[in-house]
Amino acid sequence: MAYDFDRRIPRNGTGSLKWDFISLPGERCFWDETDPSKHARPVLPLWVADMDFPAPQEVVEAVTERARQGIYGYAIPTDAYYDAVISWMARRQGWQIEREWICLTAGVVPALHMLVSTYVKPGEKVLIQPPVYYPFYRAIENNDAVVVLNPLIYENGRYRMDFDDLARKCADPAVKMAILCSPHNPVGRVWTRDELRRFGEICLTHDVLVVSDEVHGDLIFGDVSFTPYASLGGAFSDRAVVCTAPSKTFNLAGLQSSNLIIPHPELRAVYRKTLQRNGFYTLNAFGLLAAETAYRHGEAWLTQVLAYIEENYHCLTAFLSTHLPMLKPVPLEGTYLAWIDCRALGLDADALERLMLEEARVYLDEGYIFGPEGEGFERINLACPRSLLIEALERIKTAVDALKR
Repeated sequence: MAYDFDRRIPRNGTGSLKWDFISLPGERCFWDETDPSKHARPVLPLWVADMDFPAPQEVVEAVTERARQGIYGYAIPTDAYYDAVISWMARRQGWQIEREWICLTAGVVPALHMLVSTYVKPGEKVLIQPPVYYPFYRAIENNDAVVVLNPLIYENGRYRMDFDDLARKCADPAVKMAILCSPHNPVGRVWTRDELRRFGEICLTHDVLVVSDEVHGDLIFGDVSFTPYASLGGAFSDRAVVCTAPSKTFNLAGLQSSNLIIPHPELRAVYRKTLQRNGFYTLNAFGLLAAETAYRHGEAWLTQVLAYIEENYHCLTAFLSTHLPMLKPVPLEGTYLAWIDCRALGLDADALERLMLEEARVYLDEGYIFGPEGEGFERINLACPRSLLIEALERIKTAVDALKR
């Protein structure tokens, strides 16, 4: 079937994090600034990474039919569930995994917290590559571990890894884990096989466990190829934990289902003990059903949504090139999150945030939340109806034009 991604679906008043809340230091607060019934010029939210598109129709129908049963008891993943996950990874990512490698979790962020608590002692260190998904910092610090930074290098409008610095940092025997963001959020890079291998060789040399967050691994554009880190095989696989989920791929984040893939039996056994210690045994019935259905029947929907988001990206780049040439988008290889260099405006972090939220009335993720290396950048969620994106861009243009005057 053909999907209509142009349709704007009202989400106000649904408890949507994206539409009904604002993220303030240390808390999320309810607000109604996005509500058109209360504001003549409501804020347009293009921040948190969920889509403004309905999930595949097969998922909607399966969940609806299950809800009609009216019995919401405990659910356990079936053979069909595992088969769907295994088939998807082989078909879409070219990686053959085994059933016993799969560990269910209620979302990748809780999983990252438990992974740090499992493999890193308080006072030991975890390496990350800023600017990077900000919950990485929390997962480390909330477990009394120490953050080690291996910043990406931004050069000629493109990001790359600093392997010399990585080797120096990993040589510290207190560094026990490196969290790899692949594809990288927020900068949109899809690491090549050679880059992953070089990253992994450094980590193996210093016995650093690699946790690869691959939640955006299905969201790849153009002729770019995605390589699951553990698919490198051998020692790379034996010292790796891969985090996957249908949440970003099919817009199922609120159902909180994810799968960690841990090939090595000893690493897997230790992590399963952490799950048991925290009283975690399975997902909710709707999360299991939605994930299985999406992996079995959602491929056509994904093909269409990727094409739509890619057109949104081209719309964004064309608009900026024509009307706001001082704002430079970083090439988007993966994720549906555009990373925009706004430093030419000459604003500090607070002033840039005020410009977007208060003057343009557009709610974006500010670059500084991904680390100091992100200051002066903005992250824009492209998984929205094109009319919403264009309206947001026109508002930003108006605000920047007023700033220049």
